[in-house]
Amino acid sequence: MAKPLAEYFGEVITSDIHNYGWNGHQLVRDFLIPHTDDPKADWIITNPPFKLAAQFTVRALGISNTVAMLVRTSFLEGQERHETLFKPHPPSIVAQFVERVPMVRGRHDPDASTATSYAWIIWKRGWSKGTQFQWIPPCRRQLQRASDA
Repeated sequence: MAKPLAEYFGEVITSDIHNYGWNGHQLVRDFLIPHTDDPKADWIITNPPFKLAAQFTVRALGISNTVAMLVRTSFLEGQERHETLFKPHPPSIVAQFVERVPMVRGRHDPDASTATSYAWIIWKRGWSKGTQFQWIPPCRRQLQRASDA
């Protein structure tokens, strides 16, 4: 995810508990544990571990102006998540992929398929328009590159 984001944003700082070989500014540590040298971020964009996605979101909301989480659509469900995350922090945008987007760990497989649906959930500080829903039209084939990994 860092590589195409760097094409758009210029500077990208990655953070993960594992070193995935990003050539840019990389922090190898647990995102959920605050550090005194945490960089300031205008955006935090991630595909968090599903079981920790709510905690990742709350932490990100505390240190960034805009948070974008790529999550399974089922993340939008659940009474506890509604009470602890969505009610106190309503998202600005829910962007649902029309096509299924396969996630293959550590490699690119243009022929992969999945039964899991994904959406981007985005929070923007100061947003006052309520939660907006939009569709992400089919775009996988146009955006994929042979060099993707």
